[in-house]
Amino acid sequence: MFTGIIQDVGRIARISREAAQTHFSIATALDTSAWQLGDSIAVDGCCLTATAIQSGSFDVTLSLETLRLTVFGSVQEGRRVNLEPALRMGDALGGHMVSGHVDGMGRLEDMKEIGEHRFMRFTLPQELLRYVAHKGSVAVNGVSLTVNEADDRGFTVNLIPHTLAHTNLGTLKAGDTVNIETDLLGRYVERLMNQTAGHQTYKQES
Repeated sequence: MFTGIIQDVGRIARISREAAQTHFSIATALDTSAWQLGDSIAVDGCCLTATAIQSGSFDVTLSLETLRLTVFGSVQEGRRVNLEPALRMGDALGGHMVSGHVDGMGRLEDMKEIGEHRFMRFTLPQELLRYVAHKGSVAVNGVSLTVNEADDRGFTVNLIPHTLAHTNLGTLKAGDTVNIETDLLGRYVERLMNQTAGHQTYKQES
């Protein structure tokens, strides 16, 4: 699990594409000395497994499914990526619970500056809209954010100067795509309600 609090903005230093998978080598300023092979790292919000670890970099492998569901299907070498190692016992939970399982991609429709803050509006695929609610949580490229407004096309978030400076969201332009993970709580509530409704239907038919 992750928190959506970004610890470094790394860089995709090398991309190696194969028929069934793609490999990234990612440069980072994080201290990798305590990392182990198999550790989970959220890269732009996508939970990936470290397959090689060096001082100042690590490697990951992406499946075709991951490439299909995330922005990584079309990225180029040099892209800056938000990085967060998985939670460990005793770590602070500063954002919200993020699984690292990207639900799909959103698109930055527009943005505006109000003082030092930047308001960004993202559009979403229809199937994700029901999981986004006013004042709820959403992870955009792995960054834990609070939804300011939500409607039938997308949502708006308010980015403070710290977030703009310490994540790759500050470099986004209108039309850019981002990885989206909706709030886990919404999915669990929906599943519970569906199970309850199904149970009630079964009782009525019995």
